[in-house]
Amino acid sequence: MDRGQPIDRHYISAFIAENEDCIRGVALEVAEPRYASNYRSRIEKLEILHVSPGAKGATIIGDLCNPDALPRQIADCFICTQTYQFIYDVATALRSSAQMLRPGGTLLATFSGISQISRYDMDRWGDFWRFTPASVRKLMEEHFPPDAIVIKTFGNVASAVALLQGYSVQDMEDPACLDMHDPDYPVMITVRAQKPLS
Repeated sequence: MDRGQPIDRHYISAFIAENEDCIRGVALEVAEPRYASNYRSRIEKLEILHVSPGAKGATIIGDLCNPDALPRQIADCFICTQTYQFIYDVATALRSSAQMLRPGGTLLATFSGISQISRYDMDRWGDFWRFTPASVRKLMEEHFPPDAIVIKTFGNVASAVALLQGYSVQDMEDPACLDMHDPDYPVMITVRAQKPLS
Protein backbone atom coordinates (compact mmCIF):
# COMPACT_ATOMS: atom_id res chain seq x y z
CA MET A 1 0.00 0.00 0.00
CA ASP A 2 2.97 2.33 0.43
CA ARG A 3 3.64 2.04 -3.32
CA GLY A 4 0.10 2.16 -4.68
CA GLN A 5 -3.11 0.18 -4.88
CA PRO A 6 -2.90 -3.50 -3.86
CA ILE A 7 -3.95 -5.85 -6.64
CA ASP A 8 -6.79 -7.40 -4.65
CA ARG A 9 -8.20 -3.94 -3.91
CA HIS A 10 -8.08 -3.16 -7.63
CA TYR A 11 -10.46 -6.07 -8.16
CA ILE A 12 -12.67 -5.13 -5.21
CA SER A 13 -13.02 -1.56 -6.50
CA ALA A 14 -14.01 -2.86 -9.94
CA PHE A 15 -16.59 -5.20 -8.38
CA ILE A 16 -18.14 -2.47 -6.23
CA ALA A 17 -18.31 -0.08 -9.21
CA GLU A 18 -20.05 -2.76 -11.30
CA ASN A 19 -22.69 -3.13 -8.60
CA GLU A 20 -23.16 0.45 -7.46
CA ASP A 21 -26.88 0.19 -8.26
CA CYS A 22 -27.20 -1.98 -5.12
CA ILE A 23 -25.71 0.67 -2.85
CA ARG A 24 -28.80 2.54 -1.69
CA GLY A 25 -30.96 3.26 1.35
CA VAL A 26 -29.16 2.08 4.47
CA ALA A 27 -25.69 0.77 3.64
CA LEU A 28 -23.70 -1.40 6.04
CA GLU A 29 -19.97 -2.01 5.85
CA VAL A 30 -17.42 -3.80 8.03
CA ALA A 31 -14.77 -1.90 10.06
CA GLU A 32 -14.65 1.29 7.97
CA PRO A 33 -16.58 2.95 5.12
CA ARG A 34 -13.87 2.20 2.54
CA TYR A 35 -16.32 1.66 -0.34
CA ALA A 36 -19.76 2.87 0.76
CA SER A 37 -18.42 6.37 1.42
CA ASN A 38 -17.80 6.76 -2.33
CA TYR A 39 -21.57 6.52 -2.88
CA ARG A 40 -22.91 8.82 -0.16
CA SER A 41 -25.22 10.52 -2.63
CA ARG A 42 -26.99 7.18 -3.15
CA ILE A 43 -27.50 6.26 0.51
CA GLU A 44 -29.65 7.61 3.33
CA LYS A 45 -27.59 6.22 6.19
CA LEU A 46 -24.26 4.47 6.65
CA GLU A 47 -23.76 1.87 9.37
CA ILE A 48 -20.35 0.47 10.33
CA LEU A 49 -20.07 -2.97 11.96
CA HIS A 50 -17.05 -3.71 14.12
CA VAL A 51 -16.27 -6.59 16.45
CA SER A 52 -14.21 -4.47 18.90
CA PRO A 53 -15.96 -2.25 21.47
CA GLY A 54 -14.81 1.34 21.15
CA ALA A 55 -13.74 0.99 17.52
CA LYS A 56 -13.53 4.39 15.88
CA GLY A 57 -16.51 5.16 13.66
CA ALA A 58 -18.41 1.97 14.50
CA THR A 59 -22.17 2.31 14.82
CA ILE A 60 -22.83 -1.38 15.53
CA ILE A 61 -20.62 -3.51 17.77
CA GLY A 62 -21.10 -7.20 17.13
CA ASP A 63 -19.66 -10.48 15.97
CA LEU A 64 -20.86 -12.10 12.74
CA CYS A 65 -20.50 -15.43 14.55
CA ASN A 66 -23.12 -14.37 17.10
CA PRO A 67 -26.25 -13.68 15.03
CA ASP A 68 -28.53 -13.43 18.08
CA ALA A 69 -26.62 -10.34 19.24
CA LEU A 70 -26.86 -8.56 15.87
CA PRO A 71 -29.72 -6.42 14.60
CA ARG A 72 -32.05 -7.88 11.98
CA GLN A 73 -33.22 -6.39 8.71
CA ILE A 74 -31.42 -3.08 9.07
CA ALA A 75 -29.60 -2.71 5.73
CA ASP A 76 -30.53 -2.41 2.07
CA CYS A 77 -26.94 -3.19 1.13
CA PHE A 78 -24.21 -4.95 3.09
CA ILE A 79 -20.70 -4.47 1.71
CA CYS A 80 -18.51 -7.17 3.25
CA THR A 81 -15.09 -7.29 1.62
CA GLN A 82 -12.16 -9.53 2.58
CA THR A 83 -13.73 -10.53 5.88
CA TYR A 84 -14.97 -14.11 5.71
CA GLN A 85 -11.49 -15.66 5.41
CA PHE A 86 -10.75 -14.37 8.93
CA ILE A 87 -13.81 -16.02 10.48
CA TYR A 88 -13.57 -19.73 11.31
CA ASP A 89 -17.36 -20.24 11.47
CA VAL A 90 -17.96 -18.77 8.04
CA ALA A 91 -21.40 -20.41 7.63
CA THR A 92 -22.73 -18.63 10.72
CA ALA A 93 -21.15 -15.38 9.56
CA LEU A 94 -23.03 -15.66 6.28
CA ARG A 95 -26.28 -16.38 8.15
CA SER A 96 -25.71 -13.19 10.17
CA SER A 97 -24.99 -11.27 6.98
CA ALA A 98 -28.26 -12.42 5.43
CA GLN A 99 -30.33 -11.68 8.53
CA MET A 100 -29.10 -8.07 8.68
CA LEU A 101 -30.44 -7.42 5.18
CA ARG A 102 -33.91 -6.06 4.67
CA PRO A 103 -36.17 -7.96 2.25
CA GLY A 104 -34.86 -7.22 -1.25
CA GLY A 105 -31.51 -6.12 0.18
CA THR A 106 -28.19 -7.11 -1.38
CA LEU A 107 -24.98 -8.57 -0.01
CA LEU A 108 -21.89 -7.47 -1.94
CA ALA A 109 -19.12 -9.73 -0.70
CA THR A 110 -15.60 -10.67 -1.68
CA PHE A 111 -13.73 -13.86 -0.86
CA SER A 112 -10.00 -14.45 -1.10
CA GLY A 113 -9.09 -17.11 -3.65
CA ILE A 114 -5.32 -16.91 -4.10
CA SER A 115 -3.34 -14.87 -1.58
CA GLN A 116 -0.69 -14.99 1.08
CA ILE A 117 -1.49 -15.15 4.80
CA SER A 118 -2.40 -11.76 6.25
CA ARG A 119 0.01 -11.62 9.18
CA TYR A 120 -1.82 -8.63 10.72
CA ASP A 121 -5.09 -10.57 10.88
CA MET A 122 -3.51 -13.91 11.72
CA ASP A 123 -1.89 -12.43 14.82
CA ARG A 124 -5.13 -10.79 15.99
CA TRP A 125 -8.03 -13.13 15.24
CA GLY A 126 -6.82 -15.70 12.72
CA ASP A 127 -6.63 -16.24 8.97
CA PHE A 128 -8.54 -19.46 8.22
CA TRP A 129 -9.75 -19.83 4.64
CA ARG A 130 -9.13 -19.48 0.93
CA PHE A 131 -12.11 -20.11 -1.31
CA THR A 132 -13.07 -21.36 -4.76
CA PRO A 133 -16.15 -20.33 -6.75
CA ALA A 134 -17.67 -23.75 -5.98
CA SER A 135 -17.21 -23.42 -2.21
CA VAL A 136 -18.58 -19.87 -2.26
CA ARG A 137 -21.67 -20.96 -4.18
CA LYS A 138 -22.35 -23.82 -1.73
CA LEU A 139 -22.00 -21.48 1.23
CA MET A 140 -24.18 -18.77 -0.30
CA GLU A 141 -26.96 -21.16 -1.31
CA GLU A 142 -27.49 -22.01 2.36
CA HIS A 143 -28.76 -18.45 2.88
CA PHE A 144 -29.89 -17.06 -0.49
CA PRO A 145 -31.95 -18.49 -3.37
CA PRO A 146 -29.66 -19.94 -6.08
CA ASP A 147 -31.12 -17.68 -8.78
CA ALA A 148 -30.42 -14.60 -6.61
CA ILE A 149 -26.66 -15.25 -6.45
CA VAL A 150 -24.18 -13.90 -9.00
CA ILE A 151 -20.59 -15.07 -8.60
CA LYS A 152 -17.71 -13.60 -10.56
CA THR A 153 -13.97 -14.22 -10.37
CA PHE A 154 -11.14 -11.80 -11.01
CA GLY A 155 -7.54 -12.71 -11.72
CA ASN A 156 -5.12 -14.64 -13.87
CA VAL A 157 -1.72 -16.28 -13.42
CA ALA A 158 0.12 -12.95 -13.81
CA SER A 159 -1.98 -11.15 -11.20
CA ALA A 160 -1.77 -14.14 -8.83
CA VAL A 161 2.03 -14.15 -9.02
CA ALA A 162 2.18 -10.36 -8.69
CA LEU A 163 -0.09 -10.41 -5.63
CA LEU A 164 1.98 -13.13 -3.96
CA GLN A 165 5.16 -11.14 -4.65
CA GLY A 166 3.64 -8.05 -3.06
CA TYR A 167 3.33 -5.91 -6.20
CA SER A 168 0.95 -2.97 -6.36
CA VAL A 169 -1.01 -2.03 -9.48
CA GLN A 170 1.50 0.77 -10.05
CA ASP A 171 4.40 -1.74 -9.97
CA MET A 172 3.01 -3.62 -12.97
CA GLU A 173 4.67 -2.94 -16.34
CA ASP A 174 1.32 -3.47 -18.03
CA PRO A 175 -1.52 -2.89 -15.52
CA ALA A 176 -4.04 -3.78 -18.23
CA CYS A 177 -2.99 -7.42 -17.86
CA LEU A 178 -4.79 -7.45 -14.50
CA ASP A 179 -8.13 -7.20 -16.28
CA MET A 180 -7.75 -10.44 -18.23
CA HIS A 181 -9.63 -13.08 -16.24
CA ASP A 182 -8.77 -16.77 -16.13
CA PRO A 183 -11.25 -18.86 -14.11
CA ASP A 184 -8.45 -21.23 -13.11
CA TYR A 185 -6.68 -18.44 -11.20
CA PRO A 186 -9.35 -16.84 -8.99
CA VAL A 187 -7.43 -14.21 -7.07
CA MET A 188 -10.72 -12.68 -6.00
CA ILE A 189 -14.20 -14.22 -5.86
CA THR A 190 -17.08 -11.78 -5.69
CA VAL A 191 -20.73 -12.31 -4.86
CA ARG A 192 -23.85 -10.28 -5.40
CA ALA A 193 -26.67 -11.98 -3.50
CA GLN A 194 -30.19 -10.60 -3.06
CA LYS A 195 -32.46 -11.45 -0.18
CA PRO A 196 -36.00 -12.40 -1.24
CA LEU A 197 -38.71 -9.77 -0.85
CA SER A 198 -40.74 -12.12 1.32
